Amino acid sequence: MVPLGSFAEAQATFLHPDQASIAALDARLQATGAGVVAHFYMDAELQGALFACKHPHIHIADSLQMADRAVAMAAAGARAILVAGVDFMSENVRAVLDHAGHAEVPVYRLATEPIGCSLAESAERPAYGAFLAEAARTPHSLHVVYINTSLRVKALAHERVPTITCTSSNVVQTVLQATAQVPDLHVWYGPDTYMGENLRTLFTAWSVRCDADVRALHPAHDAASLRGLLERFHPFQQGVCVVHHLFGASVAARVRREHGDDLLTAHLEVPGEMFALAADAQQRGRGVVGSTSNILDFIGRHVDAAVALPARVGGAASVVRVVLGTEAGMVTSIVRSVQARLRAGGRDDVHVEVVFPVAADAVTAAPGTELGVVPGAAQAEGCSVAGGCATCPYMKKNSLDALFEALDDVAAGRPRLADLLPRLAPHRVGGRSVAEAGSVPIVHMREFQRTGRLPEALVADVLAR
Repeated sequence: MVPLGSFAEAQATFLHPDQASIAALDARLQATGAGVVAHFYMDAELQGALFACKHPHIHIADSLQMADRAVAMAAAGARAILVAGVDFMSENVRAVLDHAGHAEVPVYRLATEPIGCSLAESAERPAYGAFLAEAARTPHSLHVVYINTSLRVKALAHERVPTITCTSSNVVQTVLQATAQVPDLHVWYGPDTYMGENLRTLFTAWSVRCDADVRALHPAHDAASLRGLLERFHPFQQGVCVVHHLFGASVAARVRREHGDDLLTAHLEVPGEMFALAADAQQRGRGVVGSTSNILDFIGRHVDAAVALPARVGGAASVVRVVLGTEAGMVTSIVRSVQARLRAGGRDDVHVEVVFPVAADAVTAAPGTELGVVPGAAQAEGCSVAGGCATCPYMKKNSLDALFEALDDVAAGRPRLADLLPRLAPHRVGGRSVAEAGSVPIVHMREFQRTGRLPEALVADVLAR
């Protein structure tokens, strides 16, 4: 492993954590019987420690898998779940655990103060209420809301418009299946504006393909039905993730110029310029657009393919170079996955390079400001330990020290635990708690994932309102 630049050196340092700290963390986890679910975008020090622990109830994943793994941990005997993520993630874990029959298992955050999310907060603003009001006035409307929102948003939205949650990995099939079951359906997608516009671009591209190609995407659609879908597809126009916003035109131009032949990855939340690059590469088998899990799987497949090839004559190394079009915290999981695959294949002549695109207007640490960051790359080198890469200031509020402190609180039953509970709104929606009402769109998504169809109750709701 050869880290290039101070940012990469910091990541590499945390891939080999202090063994005394790991032993102490394992001991606390065993003593409390707690499980830990963490997002891919976590602080590198925390991720490195979690990867090194032997405790069985630890998992690093995307936001939906975090909730799934929490359920599995509770079923296997975990006595509490600690969530290393932003607040909507702990809320989703709480809701999914309750629905799975594990209401007795407490869920704790790693901070007493709020851990927000710029994208989730986009749906808390009056503009989103106006967006939903327009949807409520439109017959046969379905609100497809990104899982990366609070339970309060999900609850209030479903009270106004029939609502189903989605993830970046299932949103395409959600929209296609919904419009297949209700042909004149209006789809209102939010709050991520870039993802909504990227979906529009994707559907537009497919709408000029032959019907056979479209049916391969979804058997109930053809080019004409996609054109009809586009007329009734309404993405919200004022929601953005501050991290993925960095992958704009200047970054895309540099990637096109310097890395056109490399593997390109892009989260569905990136701006259209980066999306177009990765989508074009995907058509050539050289890229992927999707969720964090989709990106990790894509890299794994290409490493496996390189490992499966015979060694080059003369011992020359083959190089797999990947441009990472999402939050830089993904590097820990990528490195661990790549190392495991190379070891399993017994190969030291396959080199995997991870490239971080850097925006000229990337963030720099600014102590004393509300977020602790300001626009502008630190120093002149791009990625640095102080900022410059696409790193989420909200996610980084979770730390290894915070995890130790939370576990000590759990072990001692300290009063501070009440401040670590998911920050659920206290009022009721439609006669139910926010947790109960907000879990309904999630349950609809679960049913869709299980059967491949929107639940009949949701379809009836769309047609009746």
